[in-house]
Amino acid sequence: MNNRISLTAQAHSIIEQHLLLGDMAIDATTGNGHDTLFLAKQVGISGKVFGFDLQQQAIDSTQSRLKDEGFADNTQLFLSSHSNMQQCIDADFYGKIKVIMFNLGYLPGSDKSIITETESTLSALEQAIELLIKSGILTIAAYPGHPGGDTETQAIEQWHQQLDGQQYSVKTFYSSEKDTAPRLYIVQKHGY
Repeated sequence: MNNRISLTAQAHSIIEQHLLLGDMAIDATTGNGHDTLFLAKQVGISGKVFGFDLQQQAIDSTQSRLKDEGFADNTQLFLSSHSNMQQCIDADFYGKIKVIMFNLGYLPGSDKSIITETESTLSALEQAIELLIKSGILTIAAYPGHPGGDTETQAIEQWHQQLDGQQYSVKTFYSSEKDTAPRLYIVQKHGY
């Protein structure tokens, strides 16, 4: 019997060890709001979560989920690409974000032709590492098994391999051994 943990559950487990009450986090791809709510619960009412998505349906779903759980006040959602993070977030927060989550691909339950794009994702990742606090973490769930996802995943592989190994460490988790299997990248910014 295979007791594999889902990549999202793996990301949440790692984040739980780092993200504390009062911290700040970003959900770079809010989708249906599951990760946004998870982050909001982790930072509590004294913390702050910023969320990004291009689709109004995703923002509405996330806002509704947060409101139902009592976490609408410690979140700020942007109907915008994750590649606009630095434009949307006040400069006072730069270098103070503890965790940034990316769950790439398409919005579950919607038009699968609307996907995260390689160019905007790479731009967002560059911005994300600048926004992170020292010792902060970046989680990236990538899905090479759908059209466009393979190109995006390859670009993420190349991007993280070019990071300075003295400033960042990267761990990769795979959901299976298939080349098309989803994977999770954990990028940690070193605290020195």
